Order: sequence, then C-alpha cells, then structure tokens
Amino acid sequence: MITKEVVINNSVGLHARPATFFIQKANEFKSSIWVEKEERRVNAKSLLGVLSLGIVKGTAITLIADGADEDAAIATLTTMIDSDFSE
Repeated sequence: MITKEVVINNSVGLHARPATFFIQKANEFKSSIWVEKEERRVNAKSLLGVLSLGIVKGTAITLIADGADEDAAIATLTTMIDSDFSE
C-alpha cells in the first residue's frame, strides 16, 4: 500500500467534470484506490463518494492505493491532479 498527499488546485476543485475524469482514470487500475480528506476515506472509483467529500480548490487530499499496479495508479492520478485535469 502506498499513499501520497496532493493539493487540488484547479478552479472548481474535484467537482462534476474533473471528478468524472478522475474516477474514469482510477477505474483503469486493478488496485483498490481511496481518497482521504481529513478523517473521511472514500472509494476513488465512486463518483458519489468523491463528490461527497466536497473537495474545493486548495484542499489537501491523500491518495491511497493497494494492489498490483498501485505505483502506476498513484503516479497517474497525481499527474492528472498536478495538471489541473487538463487533457
């Protein structure tokens, strides 16, 4: 299991469209992936779960992955977040 803290810097946070991109990307991996904000942890592959965290611009979150491709999952999701979800 690996973890990485990242800060969401795009203008709308992890809401609606960026959250959909994030979840689609998370679903490409076999590993279990979670997003943690403060004391709450949700499945990164669940739109409702991610939206329920209310992640806005400037929020620090922790990505957690556990499985065969955990390194690639964290690296890919971190790159997506760092690029402010630009394709």
